[in-house]
Amino acid sequence: MTTVAILPIFDADGEKTYRAIAGDKHSVGKTAGQALDALTTQLGETEFSALLVIQNFNPDPFFTAIQQKRLS
Repeated sequence: MTTVAILPIFDADGEKTYRAIAGDKHSVGKTAGQALDALTTQLGETEFSALLVIQNFNPDPFFTAIQQKRLS
């Protein structure tokens, strides 16, 4: 299975886009989904199957900062 990383990047004007990287291949899109879609076309169907793990370390209504601190 190919490992893919999707990272937010900012241009000189502060606009956020996303870069998807898998080995020596990469793509950029306005959203993480666009970057991933563009990358999958480069990988081809035989190379790509997906298991997405999305990490968001910011507090939200379901997992507050206090709860996060208790786990650290």
